[in-house]
Amino acid sequence: MQFVRGAWKFLVAIKDALVLIAMLLFFAALYAALSARPNVAAISDGALLLDLKGVIVEQPAQQDFTAMFTNNENTIRQYRLRDVVRALDAAVEDDRVKAVVLDLSAFMGGGQTSLTAVGEALQRVKQTDKPIYAYSSLYSDDSYQLAAHADEIWMDPMGGIVFAGPGGNRLYYKNLIDQLGITANIYRVGTYKSAVEPFMRSDQSPEAKEASRALYSVLWDRWLAEVQKARPQALIESYSNDPAGLIKAAGGDYTKLASEQKLVDKIGDRVAFGRFVASQVGEDTTPSPDTFKSIDYDNFVAAHPVKSGGDPIGVITVAGEIVSGKAGPGTAASGRIAEQIYKALEAEDIKALVVRIDSPGGSAFASEEIRLALADVKKAGIPIVVSMGDVAASGGYWIAAAGDHILAEPDTITGSIGVFAVLPSFEKALGKWGVSSDGVQTTPLSGEPDFVGGFSEDLDTVLQSGVEHTYRDFLTLVAKARGKTTAQVDQIGQGRVWDGGTARQLGLVDGFGGMTEALAEAAKRAGLEEGSYYPQYLEAAPAFKWLPIGGLPFAQTEAAPVTGVVGWVARQQKAVFANALNTARGLMAREDVQALCLECGSVGQPVKAGPKPDLFDLLRSYSLSPAPR
Repeated sequence: MQFVRGAWKFLVAIKDALVLIAMLLFFAALYAALSARPNVAAISDGALLLDLKGVIVEQPAQQDFTAMFTNNENTIRQYRLRDVVRALDAAVEDDRVKAVVLDLSAFMGGGQTSLTAVGEALQRVKQTDKPIYAYSSLYSDDSYQLAAHADEIWMDPMGGIVFAGPGGNRLYYKNLIDQLGITANIYRVGTYKSAVEPFMRSDQSPEAKEASRALYSVLWDRWLAEVQKARPQALIESYSNDPAGLIKAAGGDYTKLASEQKLVDKIGDRVAFGRFVASQVGEDTTPSPDTFKSIDYDNFVAAHPVKSGGDPIGVITVAGEIVSGKAGPGTAASGRIAEQIYKALEAEDIKALVVRIDSPGGSAFASEEIRLALADVKKAGIPIVVSMGDVAASGGYWIAAAGDHILAEPDTITGSIGVFAVLPSFEKALGKWGVSSDGVQTTPLSGEPDFVGGFSEDLDTVLQSGVEHTYRDFLTLVAKARGKTTAQVDQIGQGRVWDGGTARQLGLVDGFGGMTEALAEAAKRAGLEEGSYYPQYLEAAPAFKWLPIGGLPFAQTEAAPVTGVVGWVARQQKAVFANALNTARGLMAREDVQALCLECGSVGQPVKAGPKPDLFDLLRSYSLSPAPR
């Protein structure tokens, strides 16, 4: 009995210890959240500091509360595009802002269209004669696109500049899955629908190369034009066309080369930069890494909320891959988005609806669910204007077809009208081990899909016919929305991706413009006068409204600065490998017909936060999945 009593006391002690630890963690999390709440009262004269340690996105992903207990280096802070733009526009009128400082050392990028919008906001600040200063240890395409708008660009003495431009190689898995004995059963429509090529080829098809080359050249030309306009003295093209020759001629001195090419104005470390800014806006009396008076970004955004007054124009955001269900922001979950649309419709107070799309597509079923909800909005007599962000392709365009008017930017990636489905089977792998299958069928589809014995011709016919029918549905809804015949849409469809400028020429979009122009167009169609409306963002409110902007402080980590050119190469290498594994895992695990643009996710898009994949994840992705709907 003494042993039993002792064991019981020991178990009770363990239970009490676990409860105590859980309580300590809870109160620590509560204290961290309350401590990180934006402090509007702390704003004083100084420089608005945009220390961007992460990525700029259309809609930040919802963070998991359990992230506070883990150390996931891939959970990088995401800055909402409209918040960044609103902060810069507020800086124009706020007399407390004496300058804007861009610290881009840990900036991990954004879509080209998004960065153009931020650049335009920076130009509006410059027009008020408020100086903009940029600093980074290393500049690459995305960070330099913003830095080019600065009055002075500083670079660390051990830093450098790399202009890579869009494009590059993609991994192809055909030889690997053949060696593993896995069969990728592929059903697709669209000559240019290259999303499935990694599983059916060992190289890129000529058609896919043709489409990619055309798209990349337009995006690169527009990037060059924007940067050159913002900083005309910079010798961008000569540097990007022959980086090896120029750096060799400079004896490997990156800073000397950057100065000679007029890419930067000053060479200095962070301390020197801080002292310079302090001489312009005043010195901070509180000891800190930055010696100048600075205005915290989160505090400043909180102090300048979205303006309201007048009639509301609803804004629904479709950002991320389109999936079924009610997942939170970060993915375009059809159940959640449709619910938000119907709630706005029931409220009967919105006068028009703007649909902001930044998505490469995804599930055709989920895309149709969102489109049907928008169709009910149109039936209610509410005008719908679609505003395309960085990407509105495939399933994203499926949804866009519901709009009365579609606006895009010249850099927007759109089109990709095509569908596919991928399902694995393992007859070859099991055959290597002497495993076979046999049985009795009552119908041609008994036991199908047979992942062990391989798919039958009847099942292949059923699945391919279903995919072709979905493609005809896609053509039909686009043709009806755009006033074209299905043959005309098929000619510009076939899964081909277009830039926004070409899409306008083809009649896939109606005009150019961002959210400002989309809201104005929606107001015009609703009969509202200029200045008599405001955007009402239809998004689920956080559980606690006092949570800091951008999520819980422990839910998102700050990106580390890139340490020189070698560090940039290492980071790019890790990102490419992670994206490749995620692509392989994702394509083989999706459960329905896909209207997804694979290449769109790698063009002008930052690396999104996500779980860290490994080889076992890749192998597990070849799991049994139900047939496409």
